[in-house]
Amino acid sequence: MQKRTTNRLLIVPFLLSGMLAVACGLKSAPPQAAGPKTFTLEEAVNYALSHYPAVEAGRDQVEAARGGVDYARTDYLPRLDSLYQANRATSNNAMGIMMPQSVVPSVRGPVLPSSSDTAWGSIGGLLFSWQPYAFGYRRAKVDRARAGVDRASSNLEVTRLSVATRAVNAFFNLLAAEQGVAVAESNLKQWQVVNKSVHDLVDHELRPGADASRADAQLAQARIQLIQAQQEVAVTRAALADALGLDTSAVKISAGPLLSQPPQAAPPKPAAASHPAAVAQQNCMREAQAELQILRHSYYPGVYVQSFVSGIGSGFAPDGTLKGGANGLGLGTENYGAALTVTFPIFSIFRIHAEEKTAKANVQAQTNYYRQTLLGINDQVEQAQAMLEGARRVAEETPIELNAARTGEVQSRTRYQAGLATIVELADAESLLQQAEINDALARLAVWHNLANLAAAEGNLDPFFQLVRTGGH
Repeated sequence: MQKRTTNRLLIVPFLLSGMLAVACGLKSAPPQAAGPKTFTLEEAVNYALSHYPAVEAGRDQVEAARGGVDYARTDYLPRLDSLYQANRATSNNAMGIMMPQSVVPSVRGPVLPSSSDTAWGSIGGLLFSWQPYAFGYRRAKVDRARAGVDRASSNLEVTRLSVATRAVNAFFNLLAAEQGVAVAESNLKQWQVVNKSVHDLVDHELRPGADASRADAQLAQARIQLIQAQQEVAVTRAALADALGLDTSAVKISAGPLLSQPPQAAPPKPAAASHPAAVAQQNCMREAQAELQILRHSYYPGVYVQSFVSGIGSGFAPDGTLKGGANGLGLGTENYGAALTVTFPIFSIFRIHAEEKTAKANVQAQTNYYRQTLLGINDQVEQAQAMLEGARRVAEETPIELNAARTGEVQSRTRYQAGLATIVELADAESLLQQAEINDALARLAVWHNLANLAAAEGNLDPFFQLVRTGGH
């Protein structure tokens, strides 16, 4: 009987585990690792703009600036302050006037003989205060807050352009590295064929043994070049993953039309003033101007409409005797009233004039920074146009170079096999062919890349992506 009970106790955990497995179903299975992400150029840029932390931080800064506008608008609202205070104190008073201060509490009541007796006292009330007109000061503060929103928004566009440009450059670098691997693999296969041919000739004593050693060295060099090209692919792939905001380098790319013939014409050139960097600097200038406007609306009277209701309680009778008990904690004496209050800080004009001088200098500095930004944009556009023109001219020459190198390689190999050329001449022909293949593979890609750089220098990648969508037509 004891053995049967023990068996039942052993079975229970297995039944429970089975029931849990059924209840959980497939949810208990570990998640399968996602495969590498494949991106076209435009998809890569869109992904970076959606996931890169700097872009998300820029959006947060815009929201924070919008909160500043809401905060500035609260100055238009009236104030309603409340107060209640209970205390236990003496009631000694003296004749005379004291200047306003915030340390010694004021004393109410007649002047009576001094006493150390204490009683309860209380005070409470509501104060309503509203500034119906501020002579443009509140509007100037709201305008400054709005200028801050514009500045944050334009800074976000600058960040978006920077992130997009970084993703574009990383994409092209990876694509160029992959083309380098393809050329290195082709060169390795070519040297494997040449190496076998040379060894056959050496084995039949038709060529000296030094030729076989040279062929082996060239074959090893081709392997090294392939390893280096593969290393470059791994490095640029990791750089692309970082540019996209991915925490893994498991990313693949699709070249699309970027390896085909590039377009002959570049997108129309926009005005430098529309560049995000120029817009951002212009908004900085406007924010400085808004700060100056606040100071210009500061030296005006403060007009306030006020009303109050209050109550006072005291544990002392008018003749100074103690009422005793909890007397004084209740607000026994009530008052109410309304007032029109006008304040004017007369001597603040000196401080305001000094601040205006500083603000004017800041406006002038931001204006000069704006001019410098426009000059820098125009200079970058001119450099990008020069790079694009050079890339186009190179792309026109590389097919000629490649055809000539292929013909020369075939001729050199034939001459070598016929005993009319040395291994050095054959190696030179193979190296020339490899370089021509690299140049031709990268020439068209360089034109596309420089088109992207020109669009980035002009501040808008959309026209470039339109060319990519149409395949350059």
